[in-house]
Amino acid sequence: MASLQDQLLKAGLIDAKKAKQANKEKRKETNVARRSNEEVVDEIKQSAEQARQEKAERDRELNRQRDQELQQKAIAAQIKQLIENHRQSKGAGEGDVEYNFSDGKLIKKIRVSKLVQEQIVRGVLAVVKLGEGYEVVPRIVADKIAQRDEKFVIVANTKTQQQADEDDPYKDYVIPDDLMW
Repeated sequence: MASLQDQLLKAGLIDAKKAKQANKEKRKETNVARRSNEEVVDEIKQSAEQARQEKAERDRELNRQRDQELQQKAIAAQIKQLIENHRQSKGAGEGDVEYNFSDGKLIKKIRVSKLVQEQIVRGVLAVVKLGEGYEVVPRIVADKIAQRDEKFVIVANTKTQQQADEDDPYKDYVIPDDLMW
């Protein structure tokens, strides 16, 4: 098969003089490149490699985001399952009381029995958020939920023994834990 230059000569599109001059220039370029010890940079290959690397980086970032979303969904499902499996009866009935608590900037209330209220105050039970509502679960389950995502646990009281300062003039006036507001 003849080269492109031979084909153009046969077709009459270029003459022999121009073909010789093109060959001469090509040899000069290769000699100059060889003597200067510079590698001939193929810009097309370089840009293609760069585009491939950028695409690979974008793909890695998208995969990381997708994995993170799947992990968040799995954690939310675990929390929902923990709450649904361990929810306690609020005991609301004839002798129920309102238990007030804050959820972010909002003050919310749930109706619970007096016994459940005392258990929440003592830290035996905790209030957690499930969807738009609130449920009461044992403190151990609330701790497991908090390990996965703390924003689901709304009220988890702990019983602490406060040491009164010697110089405190109000040390004899203890604030009760079950103060209703």
